Amino acid sequence: MVLKRLVFLSALAAAPAPAQPLAPDASHRPQARDPDLLIAQGTANAAFDRWIEGFRARALARGIEPALFDAAFAGIRYNADVIARDRNQAEFSKALWEYLDTAVSDIRVSNGRDAFARHAELLARIEADHGVEAEIVTAIWGLESAYGAVRGDTHVVEAMATLAHDGRRRDFFEGQLMAALRILQAGDVTPRDMTGSWAGAMGHTQFIPTSYLDYAVDGDGDGRRDIWGDDPADALASTAHYLARHGWQAGQPWGIEVTLPEGFDYTLANRRITRAPSDWAEIGILGLDGQPVPDHGRAAILLPAGHRGAAFMIFDNFAVLEHYNTADSYVIAVGHLADRIAGAGPFAADWPREDRALTFVERQELQRLLRDAGFDPQGVDGRIGPLTIDAIRAYQLDRGLVPDGYASVRLLERLR
Repeated sequence: MVLKRLVFLSALAAAPAPAQPLAPDASHRPQARDPDLLIAQGTANAAFDRWIEGFRARALARGIEPALFDAAFAGIRYNADVIARDRNQAEFSKALWEYLDTAVSDIRVSNGRDAFARHAELLARIEADHGVEAEIVTAIWGLESAYGAVRGDTHVVEAMATLAHDGRRRDFFEGQLMAALRILQAGDVTPRDMTGSWAGAMGHTQFIPTSYLDYAVDGDGDGRRDIWGDDPADALASTAHYLARHGWQAGQPWGIEVTLPEGFDYTLANRRITRAPSDWAEIGILGLDGQPVPDHGRAAILLPAGHRGAAFMIFDNFAVLEHYNTADSYVIAVGHLADRIAGAGPFAADWPREDRALTFVERQELQRLLRDAGFDPQGVDGRIGPLTIDAIRAYQLDRGLVPDGYASVRLLERLR
């Protein structure tokens, strides 16, 4: 399968490049801000300055050279905009279909096909080297930076230092900051050019500093790992290497849209229940063509919008993509964008567009109400994970509802 696709990619490389450059499309990432926090943006912060002094001692003790540290922190200020965006992430909520409308928009698909054709030779080589399909790499590139158009212009050291000082996830961000200093000390990039998102993700495919140290590779053979410059070769090769190291299986889809039979037992739509596609076919779960899904390995059934939305048969590669971003919506967007770049059409099933996503506070309320009703989700954290889904299913079964585990406004209102 891979060899056939490489022939196709090589043919694309010989084709003339598109006459028009890629039109930058809007980033799919939220851009929330808090005016009260922005008042302090760019201003000196005495507590922050004291924190830097303490961190300097820790960094030097771990081998960072004094001159390098001082150059990296020259002109660094407490960045209130970074804190505003970080604090608003927990409140940011968008329904899957609304997210897909942007993440896999017609312009992003069109630009993806153009990027795929323009870089066909590079992508073919990356696929041959790492065994990760070129469309998947291209889709991640499209979601993370709009194919290189929106790479972020925030000073990474300033962002990481601000977040580490803030303390919400101090250990994580201090670790990322230390990794950023190691990258600078290795000479891979200058402090001025080490820019990225407000959260410190860098380059065409938005690597955080620790991922860069562990997985970045030289994709163009010049002896450097440059994910920041205009040439995407190193970033795209690094992304393929990252997925390969996390277990990507060449030739296996991320997932396939399927149809469910009448009377389907919705308790079987559980990530922990995996079967061969032929076994799923025996109970009537088929591809959109009405035929059994080919045997790509064991798979689970996923209903990201409950029984009123699309159903997917997902394979091990779905979990590999979760290493890049754990949100189901992100993984589905990457997989679907890759399929669209390869020529597939939109999803066949409708979405329950009359629904809206629960806010963070509402998800916490849902968990509390489930617990109080005797269906304990084992925590009130606002995250709809496997334990909360199990609790929802148990409640639905008890009340004679369709046990699809879907956290909806309708369910919350019933619990109230």
